[in-house]
Amino acid sequence: MAGSDTTPFLSQADDPEDGPVPGTPGLPGSMGSAKSGEPEIPDREGLQRITGLSPARSALIVAVLCYINLLNYMDRFTVAGVLPDIEQFFDIGDSSSGLIQTVFISSYMVLAPVFGYLGDRYNRKYLMCGGIAFWSLVTLGSSFIPRERFWLLLLTRGLVGVGEASYSTIAPTLIADLFVADQRSRMLSVFYFAIPVGSGLGYIAGSKVKDVAGDWHWALRVTPGLGVVAVLLLFLVVREPPRGAVERHSDSPPLNPTSWWADLRALARNPSFTLSSLGFTAVAFVTGSLALWAPAFLLRSRVVLGETPPCLPGDSCSSSDSLIFGLITCLTGVLGVGLGVEISRRLRRSNPRADPLVCAAGLLGSAPFLFLSLACARGSIVATYIFIFIGETLLSMNWAIVADILLYVVIPTRRSTAEAFQIVLSHLLGDAGSPYLIGLGSCPRRGPRTTALW
Repeated sequence: MAGSDTTPFLSQADDPEDGPVPGTPGLPGSMGSAKSGEPEIPDREGLQRITGLSPARSALIVAVLCYINLLNYMDRFTVAGVLPDIEQFFDIGDSSSGLIQTVFISSYMVLAPVFGYLGDRYNRKYLMCGGIAFWSLVTLGSSFIPRERFWLLLLTRGLVGVGEASYSTIAPTLIADLFVADQRSRMLSVFYFAIPVGSGLGYIAGSKVKDVAGDWHWALRVTPGLGVVAVLLLFLVVREPPRGAVERHSDSPPLNPTSWWADLRALARNPSFTLSSLGFTAVAFVTGSLALWAPAFLLRSRVVLGETPPCLPGDSCSSSDSLIFGLITCLTGVLGVGLGVEISRRLRRSNPRADPLVCAAGLLGSAPFLFLSLACARGSIVATYIFIFIGETLLSMNWAIVADILLYVVIPTRRSTAEAFQIVLSHLLGDAGSPYLIGLGSCPRRGPRTTALW
């Protein structure tokens, strides 16, 4: 975006020494304009000629990526759906169970730069196939851990981060190389629908599979089989599009990767990337703690209100709140992502800074509603659910927009690295620590926690 007089966000798209980002326009989400020197937006036939893929095949690739993203988040939150049972089985408290999510996120965060580096330089399809196969195998193994080996559950949840890091850093860059302009924004919104929907399905699958099987271990055996299907679909359907080709001038030479240190320097000097990543870190902090602890919090709220008996050692804990919270997460995710993309698209006509403004409004607006859900929990479970619904809807407005910002302010040959370091930053300061901190804070300094109200 160097040289453009209508920079869409905060700064030029990348390091000035790189020159302008190929095809990056003055307005976000619009790959090209009538300005001299900027490429025109390819039509359907043009995209097919550039990528070597028909529109139907491109859409099918996005569908496969969406399925895997849904499975990714479903696996992540299946554990949260049966968290009270895990606490009972391993005889652990809130601080220890909070570590389950923290260990996973920490592993995911550390490995993301590795796969970001590889994804900018090697075949992305095969990297994802290997990572997802490993993740499925480890998840299956975690369902056979005996009760005296809680540390082994932590280890396996950490290893799951290998597969998720291999996917999350790479998949959005494939979409960026298949579509441009509003097409890209729409496909990204479909892709990011899978995050809240998959998270919600994780709670639902965890709670319902446990109820049907009578054993929470079976909840961890659902996603590995679906992971095998994902690997087969990746291998058979997905084809590697040329990096950045849809954004180049027809007479421009292909972009070549720069060194990893050059990539890092350029990203560090890109305020649009760094500040949007810091904003997304706040989203990750909130959603990470909310995702792990909301079902347990709602169960204890019902105990305080006298609507359900407490979860005692040896008993199967009520899973109704995991089911309801999962449904809410699915619905608010679809609603929030769709609202965010549509509001931003309309506002962009009059304000080129629409994307960051919509993200900020969603995050700030969620805070009072989430606070009210806490304040109302000891008086009305219905009010608590209503305020969580509104708060989660506003938070979900960020998902697709932040991803779109990254893609149009970073050049194609370092997008996987940018995805990786956004993951590192948002998890390091966000949801790597927030579940553990909330669990630690729920335990009294002296003596055991004796009431659900505490």
